[in-house]
Amino acid sequence: LNGPNLNLQGRRDTGVYGSQTFESYFETLKAHYPSVEFDYFQSNHEGELIDAVQQADGRYDGVVLNAGAYTHYSIAIRDAIAAIRIPVVEVHLSNVHAREEFRHKSVIAPVCAGGIFGFGKQGYLLAVDALEAMQ
Repeated sequence: LNGPNLNLQGRRDTGVYGSQTFESYFETLKAHYPSVEFDYFQSNHEGELIDAVQQADGRYDGVVLNAGAYTHYSIAIRDAIAAIRIPVVEVHLSNVHAREEFRHKSVIAPVCAGGIFGFGKQGYLLAVDALEAMQ
């Protein structure tokens, strides 16, 4: 699950987020794990992300979530993560701790199984590895 502005990967601040779109990277991700069934959803709307988190419970073995800016203030997304029984791994393309002060706090981190940040799109691979290790 990708949150706000992540639909602009490949165009937005390429020095931070890279020049590859997530859609093209998603094909690479699926090819790397041929035995894993993936779905992908991106939204700029908080409620749609909450619905996606809730709907994942019982349907998937885990969630890789890049909540974007919602990471820092969405108690509603935090509550949705806390309410489900499957693990959620928080991912950020950039090292949020090396950026602006307001990005240092994650309100979702305490209810996630773990977090990966600063490794670009490779973080999604690391998150899937982590979810597989939890199975």
